[in-house]
Amino acid sequence: MAPAPSPINSQHVAVIGAGAAGLVAARELRREGHTVVVLDREKQVGGLWVYTPETESDELGLDPTRPIVHSSVYESLRTNLPRECMGYKDFPFVPRGDDPSRDSRRYPSHREVLAYLQDFATEFNIEEMIRFETEVVKVEPVNGKWRVQSKTAGGFSNDEIYDAVVVCCGHFAEPNIAQIPGIESWPGKQTHSHSYRVPDPFKDEVVVVIGNFASGADISRDISKVAKEVHIASRASKSDTFEKRPVPNNNLWMHSEIDTAHEDGTIVFKNGKVVHADTIVHCTGYKYYFPFLETNDYMRVDDNRVEPLYKHIFPPALAPGLSFIGLPAMGLQFYMFEVQSKWVSAVLSGRVTLPSVDEMMDDLKLSYETQEALGIPKRYTHKLGKSQCEYLDWIADQCGFPHVEHWRDQEVTRGYQRLSNQPETFRDEWDDDDLMEEAYEDFARQNLISFHPSRFLESGR
Repeated sequence: MAPAPSPINSQHVAVIGAGAAGLVAARELRREGHTVVVLDREKQVGGLWVYTPETESDELGLDPTRPIVHSSVYESLRTNLPRECMGYKDFPFVPRGDDPSRDSRRYPSHREVLAYLQDFATEFNIEEMIRFETEVVKVEPVNGKWRVQSKTAGGFSNDEIYDAVVVCCGHFAEPNIAQIPGIESWPGKQTHSHSYRVPDPFKDEVVVVIGNFASGADISRDISKVAKEVHIASRASKSDTFEKRPVPNNNLWMHSEIDTAHEDGTIVFKNGKVVHADTIVHCTGYKYYFPFLETNDYMRVDDNRVEPLYKHIFPPALAPGLSFIGLPAMGLQFYMFEVQSKWVSAVLSGRVTLPSVDEMMDDLKLSYETQEALGIPKRYTHKLGKSQCEYLDWIADQCGFPHVEHWRDQEVTRGYQRLSNQPETFRDEWDDDDLMEEAYEDFARQNLISFHPSRFLESGR
């Protein structure tokens, strides 16, 4: 992108959401000289990292009128990547040895992630920009600006005009449900990982868990502590897969996908095995959902692809007034939030320019054609996988941000390898001390930590 010849402009910007994406977006926008208002429906910062025992009345999330519980965090959740690669670039996620209430483990609990986000908000005075308990109900373009309608928990409504809106409300609240032949007549109970909190309700049950990545692997093992049997259905497994997995209670089996469900309560897997199950837990991910957004049908979600979006951020005909932070699925989530926010902030100020609408649409068309030629389903458009660093480095180049560090990239790669190869122990047994040492030495070199790296290396286990 070429630097813009015009002076830097200050815009009045609404940020929707005060989670990990919204917090860093607010910081970067303000750093760039914009005035910022953050709108969040909760009482505190943290977004999905705010744990609540509450769950939705409709545990499959099929009723669009249901009261939404934003969090998908379960009680036993620990991060599935090392903490040092999770943090923002200039605010490392390191142990707080001066506070005994904090979790110093390399793979900490969800409470430690929330505490880190609270620390970030405090360090950069983010809360002064936030209106808590304020739900955005409508966003629409009006005469080159953006109208934002919101309502507070007390019932007060607000109708405001902004120069730009940055959507940072996440995509882990609208459950995606597996389609199972015969499920309509199956008499058992169904729930989604979004509504999972603790294993107690599954005591002595036979449970089928659909999905075996991240939450699926965690939840199946959590439930196995109290259930009679747990059977994992994974479409990543070969059709004849049937394996007993090592867990303390010796009651966890891995299968291929479910073939059919029957009214007598049985579940038939594609490997031919039949199980009489009490409950199905869908650990099948989430759908992108923006019910507040009205763009005269310019934007839509088609088979979980948000379109049209240039580089997963800007809708070409509505850019730069509307942008999205955090849509791609990748390991380096917080880093992505930060670099995307820097780009959006620079574009809004006029310091960096976007291509023309036609050029952005041409780029988007080419990316869709390439995806189709590679046989990648539309629903995986925002799953970047091994291309995440290429994507992040491209955005970094647009706004003068450093590329992803070697250690950060490799911690994600090797971390996911351990998750796959040793799902029972990957959080407490690792083989990448060299990367951890490189990370902490990097932090020390940039004066981002005030103690010698050896202190953090010793506290990692």
